[in-house]
Amino acid sequence: IQLKEQESALDIRRQGRGFLVETAKGEYAARSLIIASGKRSRELGVPGEKEFKNKGLTYCATCDGPLFQGKDVAVIGGGNSALDAAIQLVRIARRVTIINLGSELSADQVMQEEIKASPQAAVLNNTQVSAIIGDNFVKAVRLRQGEKEETLAVQGVFVEIGLIPNSSFAGIAEKNASGEIKVDRYNQTNIPGIFAAGDVTDVPEKQIIIAAGEGSKAALSVFRYLIQNRFIG
Repeated sequence: IQLKEQESALDIRRQGRGFLVETAKGEYAARSLIIASGKRSRELGVPGEKEFKNKGLTYCATCDGPLFQGKDVAVIGGGNSALDAAIQLVRIARRVTIINLGSELSADQVMQEEIKASPQAAVLNNTQVSAIIGDNFVKAVRLRQGEKEETLAVQGVFVEIGLIPNSSFAGIAEKNASGEIKVDRYNQTNIPGIFAAGDVTDVPEKQIIIAAGEGSKAALSVFRYLIQNRFIG
């Protein structure tokens, strides 16, 4: 067994009866593959985001929320992920401002009602974040509402605008409109011999326990595939 770390897959292509995986450090031949590359947080793409990552700006309220106890924070987004983060944070932070690009929140109504009932929460609709401001740590966010710009003082920023599947290297596999790799109940992709599991796939519900189970299914499917194709005796 070989373990290759700190290598990102760049491409997958056929090679005879198997496949070739290209990385920045080399190429690896395989009879079968399991793609389990997960998802990454969608970034804002504004000035200050990269500079203040892990310095007041985070993508996980569950992970980092307790660090902002008694502080003013902003949650960027208007869907279920954003409001789930905000619901966690109103129990910890002094003030939670939800900054939503749309004209209204898109999260489930029950979550919206909980936020509306919280005296610690405020919602800014039709509002875009144009920059993250600070020195050593986040101090504020710059906001744009139409032609109007203003600065909101916060000590924490939680970016909750969705996730992107890490699937760009898997051009050989069929994907849905969101870039998730399509799989059947055996975790088989449209390419015989290539399987996928976890958040990178179109399986509903993105949870660790589900991804772990899907990984087990994919491993069993690979074993069956190798036997059926006489790669192993």
